[in-house]
Amino acid sequence: MVDPLLLVTVIAVYFGSMALIAHYGRLKTGPGVEEYYIAGRKATGVVAALTYAATTYSVFMMVGLVGLTYAYGVGALGFELTYLLATVLLLTIFAPRFWVAGRKWGYITPTQLLADRYRSRSVGIVATIICLAFLIPYMSIQGMGSAYLLEELSGGVMPYAVGLTVVIALISICALWGGFRGVAWTDSVQGIIMLVTSLYLLFYLLYAYLGGWTGFVNIMESRYPALLSVPGPGFFSFPKFLELTVPWFFFALTNPQVSQRLFVSRSVSSLKVMVVGFFIFGFLYTMITVTLGLMARALGVEARPPDRAMPIILGTMVPPPLALIVMLGILSAGVTTVDSILLSLGSMVGRDVYASLSRKPSEKVEMRIGYVVILIEALLIWIFAMQRPGLISLLAVMSSGCLLAQLPAIVGAFFWRRGTAAGALTSMVIGGVTTSLLYYYGLSPMGFGPPIWGLAFTAAIYVLVSLVSERPATADAFIEEVEKGVREAIFKEEKG
Repeated sequence: MVDPLLLVTVIAVYFGSMALIAHYGRLKTGPGVEEYYIAGRKATGVVAALTYAATTYSVFMMVGLVGLTYAYGVGALGFELTYLLATVLLLTIFAPRFWVAGRKWGYITPTQLLADRYRSRSVGIVATIICLAFLIPYMSIQGMGSAYLLEELSGGVMPYAVGLTVVIALISICALWGGFRGVAWTDSVQGIIMLVTSLYLLFYLLYAYLGGWTGFVNIMESRYPALLSVPGPGFFSFPKFLELTVPWFFFALTNPQVSQRLFVSRSVSSLKVMVVGFFIFGFLYTMITVTLGLMARALGVEARPPDRAMPIILGTMVPPPLALIVMLGILSAGVTTVDSILLSLGSMVGRDVYASLSRKPSEKVEMRIGYVVILIEALLIWIFAMQRPGLISLLAVMSSGCLLAQLPAIVGAFFWRRGTAAGALTSMVIGGVTTSLLYYYGLSPMGFGPPIWGLAFTAAIYVLVSLVSERPATADAFIEEVEKGVREAIFKEEKG
């Protein structure tokens, strides 16, 4: 347990520091929507890499993935590394295309790109609604993990509800005030904090309690051998592994807070640095968090639910100064993820709903609408998280599983000339509803979970409806211009 007064003081200083960085970023932000939401497309490679990594790796890692590994073993490593490698592959293919399209046609949001490619503002609106709805569980787990942590560290003096309220309020303020540049700079600081603090904790536990690597391995092999194999203790069967992995596999395309970051780099070389930097960060952070999950078992932690494994370790097994330092790393992960999502959702409603429907759109009104969206979504996050619904890692997968309804339309936008607005709209609506119902009723036909059936159903609808409907006359030109732009950008970079 950490002294509650010290805990509150550290949190206040931390968020005060982040607010100052965000404020400085806001001062450097010029006028206009493009400056506020994507920093005028001027992000350097290092900043782009850190903001991408910090936004992607959330409380899910140090609380959710640690809990999942604690409960079910090394199978968690397999599905998380699959996500990492898939993301690098997808970024290699899609990042240059997003970047070129954004530069050429001035896209602010990924859903704006879809609306333009399919020549249908309804496509952009429906995709925005899907993200508004299905990202609520994912954002909520950031608040849940932070609130669990604060409750445990304070010995119950700061109850779950109080911790959740404080975290959500502070996240909302940072998102509203900082804009993308402020969020990106705080991401950079928070990303470093996340990595350093988790690594420090790993080595402390390893040598203070487990007798080094040899002692740790001996404990696991003698007491918990089932956790060192796949499928492990009855969880990571092939269908379950597939159910967890597929949503993560396409995370880089279906989650707008990360795909929007493909617009922000100032050059192709910065884009390359972003991809390589993200891979290095992701690999290290994944190995650290999975190892910490196994360490929780080796230490004999009794965590019910498993998401409490990390809070219990910090509250009972490490010195208060170290617990506070690691707590800041976990809070950083949650804050930066929700900040980025709220900012993206605000930009999507402003651009893809208001601006697309208005006859004379105003950037000032567009930004004010974005502010309102941020506040409403923050309230919905708080309401959802107050219910404490289930295991954090599984909630994250459910959220990403429902977002898969956008995937065929996104891939088709760049690679299938025959893809139509009717196909995109129908597949997103029916696919999203189908996946949601499968999750709601807990149905897994033939043993395969909702995201597998949902994606298969969505893809089939997209293809079939597109084949029987009229494609946009500009589809060929869009794809050809993007491919031409990618070739020219890469050639210019190599020549330079």
